[in-house]
Amino acid sequence: MSTAEDTADGETSAWGEVTPDAARRLLIAAVEAFAERGYHATTTRDIAGRAGMSPAALYIHYKTKEELLHRISRIGHEKALEILQTAARREGTPNERLADAVSSFVRWHAGDVRRRGWCSTSWTRSVRTPAPRSSRCAWQCDAEVRGIIEDGVAAGAFDVLDVHGTTLAVLSLRIDVARWFNVDGPWTPDEVGALYADLVLRMVGAK
Repeated sequence: MSTAEDTADGETSAWGEVTPDAARRLLIAAVEAFAERGYHATTTRDIAGRAGMSPAALYIHYKTKEELLHRISRIGHEKALEILQTAARREGTPNERLADAVSSFVRWHAGDVRRRGWCSTSWTRSVRTPAPRSSRCAWQCDAEVRGIIEDGVAAGAFDVLDVHGTTLAVLSLRIDVARWFNVDGPWTPDEVGALYADLVLRMVGAK
């Protein structure tokens, strides 16, 4: 079982904005625990133990386990939005922008921070009251992808009957990738990103 102390550098750097150090260690420990055991089966004692801290120390930085999940969700959604905005606003055809958006989005979820992606997109349904900031980011992610698809339809590059439904299908790909991808498996994150980009272009009838 890994702990926050021996988490890979790539995972730790993903939480660089979280301060102080103790709060960051607890957040990383929560990501690991939620991904392995699920939100409901994880206790605050589990999280504190992974971080090498006492249970009481957790409450100095986070009032509840739900607050930890809120923070994970917000950071994950903000990173996802950053990736999609970069792709959506680049120069190029709708085909190129959509392929870039999907490959970058999937590659991120399949990479070292895949546990964060899984927690932020799947276990957030365990939260009783969604965080407004995360909900806004999720809506903006939808808008970025929908905008690319709408541009493609308007340009005659895509053949899509239901833009809204297709957008939901494209965004849902990330959840499955975070669930099944294995760094020791036959594919690299880059290969999975390229595969999914090709599948999405076929889905929209790219010409």
